[in-house]
Amino acid sequence: MLPDRRLSGVLLHPTAMPGGYGIGDLGASASEWVAWLASTGCGAWQILPIGPTGFGDSPYQLLSTFAGNPLLISLDQLHQAGLLPRSALALDAGPPDRVDYETVIRQRDHALRQAHAAFRQRAGKGLLAEYEAYLARQADWLEPFALFMALKDQQSGRAWDQWPVDWRQRQPEALETARREMAEQIDRHRFCQFVFDRQWQALRDQCRQAGILIIGDLPIYVAHDSADVWAQPEVFQLDDTGQPQVVGGVPPDYFSEDGQRWGNPIYRWDRMQTNDFAWWIARLRRTLEWVDVVRLDHFRGFEAFWQIPAEEPSAVKGRWQPGPGAALFRAIESALGALPLIAEDLGVMTPGVVSLRQQFGLPGMNVLQFAFDGGADNPYLPHNHRWDSVVYTGTHDNDTTRGWYETADPAIRRRCQDYLGLSNERVADAMVRTAWASVCRLAVAPLQDLLELGSEARFNRPGVAQGNWRWRATPGALDTSLAERLAHRNQTFGRTTASSPA
Repeated sequence: MLPDRRLSGVLLHPTAMPGGYGIGDLGASASEWVAWLASTGCGAWQILPIGPTGFGDSPYQLLSTFAGNPLLISLDQLHQAGLLPRSALALDAGPPDRVDYETVIRQRDHALRQAHAAFRQRAGKGLLAEYEAYLARQADWLEPFALFMALKDQQSGRAWDQWPVDWRQRQPEALETARREMAEQIDRHRFCQFVFDRQWQALRDQCRQAGILIIGDLPIYVAHDSADVWAQPEVFQLDDTGQPQVVGGVPPDYFSEDGQRWGNPIYRWDRMQTNDFAWWIARLRRTLEWVDVVRLDHFRGFEAFWQIPAEEPSAVKGRWQPGPGAALFRAIESALGALPLIAEDLGVMTPGVVSLRQQFGLPGMNVLQFAFDGGADNPYLPHNHRWDSVVYTGTHDNDTTRGWYETADPAIRRRCQDYLGLSNERVADAMVRTAWASVCRLAVAPLQDLLELGSEARFNRPGVAQGNWRWRATPGALDTSLAERLAHRNQTFGRTTASSPA
């Protein structure tokens, strides 16, 4: 749960950290980021899902909800451990403000293959013992994931529903043959997860020492092309060929006359409930090995979800279906204790959704960019905020605050100017100040808003399949001047941590 005091935080996905080799990683760039954040007095770092990305490089279309993203592994640390020669670090860093995923994926794959070979040849007994213990501890998800990835490599990255039928249907003899013939490839994927976890835990320890909570993100659905669906098709609504019968999304609304068709398979909630939602508990337990608090994406769908026939090209012909509701959260609470969750409850929520959130004491969300469309009763305006909620200037799906303001309807800009008292003040800075002044216990701003960047720094454009998730902070962006301004703001609005500099 969130601490019972005022906190502030910054939203920055690890891929967007400056430094590294073409992408932010878990080495020096991450350590420097945490040290910088600690110097500001902020007590929270919010991230997006950190699993291995699939379609469109999206952290919301993961190849596994249990695995970490090997692209974040620090190659410098592998070199320091004697698993990579210095020559392996002579990489094309690419543009400093963008991730060139095609180049990064190719280079990282080559380097990690080298590191794995070196690990098998000369790892010491202590490290090997640690590795074997890790494999035993994580076997439930790691073994099917490593096999899935090896098969996917052999199939040149094709989705699992395009594999040979014996692999697609997980025929035991075919999979046993694959395990023997692909033993090295399978072990390489195990090794990458071991290294990722080892490096992430070191970074998390640094956050703990600095008094910084890590806020993670858990999408309600998983990608169809994932180890999760391939390994446990029985808990998803699939037909006999493995194709989704129905998919997730949201209905038509003010923003989209066709609604949103996400395409993710929908759970068989009734089957999940028969074993007390063990899959969901395992998923959340794994996420909490990485983070302290979890933002539950699309909280609306746990009370009722929009179900779309898979053959429909849009979301128009979907229908509402009851979600697992309180039964899921009672099972999670029974297994894991107090719920360290934030409910993403943006948009129009029904009384049932509000009741479900309140029943389990989950903080909700307010986004200031949504506050100026309407009158004084707009729930996102700060005078309507609640203590037990989180206020954001914007999220990863929004334009930057400066970009939003520059393209907003003139009437919205006027209401924003009046409410924030804008004269010559920069809008992003004013929005951050307003968020920090809110009664909400936690205030969060994307780093782009602290840097007062425009639309060129937008991280994601919902509904656009390609070209997202590429923005990066440039070297030098995290300077002392910005840290001092943010520290002053934290002190002004009582959001400093116990370990904040005086």
